[in-house]
Amino acid sequence: MKTFRLIAALMLGLGVSACGSVETATRNAPLEAPELAPSPVSFNVQAVRVSVPKSLKVSEANRYYPGGDIVWREDPVGDRHAQVKAIVEAGINKGVAAMEPGAVPVVMDIEVTRFHALTEKARYTIGGVHAIQFKMQLRNPDTGQAYGEPHFVKADFKAFGGAAAIEAERDGVTQKYRITNHLAKVIHTQLTSPEGYKAANNGIIGAINQL
Repeated sequence: MKTFRLIAALMLGLGVSACGSVETATRNAPLEAPELAPSPVSFNVQAVRVSVPKSLKVSEANRYYPGGDIVWREDPVGDRHAQVKAIVEAGINKGVAAMEPGAVPVVMDIEVTRFHALTEKARYTIGGVHAIQFKMQLRNPDTGQAYGEPHFVKADFKAFGGAAAIEAERDGVTQKYRITNHLAKVIHTQLTSPEGYKAANNGIIGAINQL
């Protein structure tokens, strides 16, 4: 992936040591440094910082597809920005915690740009798509210097609807549970695959959720 190849080049140019002193969760990301034989650059994610800008519009409308940037209903009515932040933090940290220790220390900044779960109306009828989208930036933990440009990640996936949603809830598989676990898988793929995470084709709703 171009973003990670650039990150690898920057790290090599800055003389980043291959010995990370902190052994928090990480995963090898296969990156090729320019003019060098292929060699994996393994990241040591020392911290995950999630932001949900207040500029993101919240919709509480009970429609099949309400407007707005944030649609979330499984928590009580309250600060939706804070609720979304907690969910994204839990998912990303779960994915990072499951990764193998790596060598290059980084801090990961996540800026949420869209968080569309389902309204009650869609959840118990036709279902839809969980549109979870964010920008990811890796930084040097000591200097704060960014490695490359922010990378947009579209983590959309199919949501349960109707009888499937009701049956899932009986088994404890809520929207929050599925989103949290999906984000863990997404960040793992994002850090390990040369192409990064690619959301599946989710039809018309998926197209609507394009930024």
